[in-house]
Amino acid sequence: MQADAPREWSVAELAKWATDDFRARGLESPRLEAELIVAFALGITRVDVIVRGDRTLTPPELARLRELVKRRRAHEPMAYLRGEREFYGRVFKVDRRVLVPRPDTETLVDVALARTPDFALDRRVLDLCTGSGCVAITLARQRPTTDVVATDVSADALAVARENAVRLGAYNVSFLHGDLTKALEGARLPWSPLRFELIVSNPPYIATGECDRLMPDVRDFEPRVALDGGPDGLDFYRRIAQDAPPLLAREGVLAVEVGAGEAHDVAALFAAAGLRDVEITRDLGRIERVVAGRAPS
Repeated sequence: MQADAPREWSVAELAKWATDDFRARGLESPRLEAELIVAFALGITRVDVIVRGDRTLTPPELARLRELVKRRRAHEPMAYLRGEREFYGRVFKVDRRVLVPRPDTETLVDVALARTPDFALDRRVLDLCTGSGCVAITLARQRPTTDVVATDVSADALAVARENAVRLGAYNVSFLHGDLTKALEGARLPWSPLRFELIVSNPPYIATGECDRLMPDVRDFEPRVALDGGPDGLDFYRRIAQDAPPLLAREGVLAVEVGAGEAHDVAALFAAAGLRDVEITRDLGRIERVVAGRAPS
C-alpha cells in the first residue's frame, strides 16, 4: 500500500495551532505572537496571515515555522527569533549578545532630548553601557551634528552596536570598549578637555538575588552582565554618580534609566554628588523610570 501523504497545512491552520500551543504554555499575547512568528517565517505581513490564510505551506516553510515555534516554546524572546527590535521608530539588530531594547528606555531618550533643548553644533554626548547602541544611535540620528561616544564592557555587545550604527547611518558615534567611564582612559578623541553636554546610561539595575527570579525570557536568554546591578541593584548608579559629574560640561545633563522602586535612591545619589535640578520622570506605564540632573555649579 502507498504510504499516507504528509498532511498539508494552511497559513490559517498553522496560526491557530501556534496560538493554541502558546496559550496552553502560558505565554503572553499568544495570538499576536503566533501571527508574528508565522508572518516572519513566511516573509509576509501580519495582515497577510489573515487575508491569505488559505494558502498552503511548502515543506521548507513548515519546517522553518516549526523550528521558530519550538524556540518560542522555550521562552526565547521574540526579538531574538526575529533578529530585530524597533526602538524610537528605527529597527535595531538584536541577538543574545545584547539586551532587547524596551519601550521604557524610550523615556530616557525623551528626557535627554527635553533637558538639552539648546543643543547646537559640536555638542558631545556620552552613553554608558550602550548594549545594542539603541540610545546612542537614536540620539545621534535625532541630533546629527553632535559627537556621540558609546561605551560597553562587553566586546560582543559593541560588535552589535557598531553594526546597528552602520545600518542606521549613525556615523557620528564612536564606540569604546571598557567599564563605564574607564573606557575613556587613553581614548583618542578629537577634543580636549574631555567634557560632555549630555551623559546617559541604562545600566544593569536588577538586584543580584532577583536575577534568578526573572521571567524565563529574560533570565535564560538575555546577558547576565547587562542585568545584574549588585546586591541592591544600585552598584552602577553609585559609580556613575561619582565618575560622571566631573565629565559634564557647564550646565551639562546626566540622565539614567532606573528599575522600579529605585528612582528616589538614585536621585539621592545624584543630589549627594552635587547635581542640580534633579528630576524623576515616569514612563508610559507610570513607573518612575528616569532620573536626571544638571552639572554641579
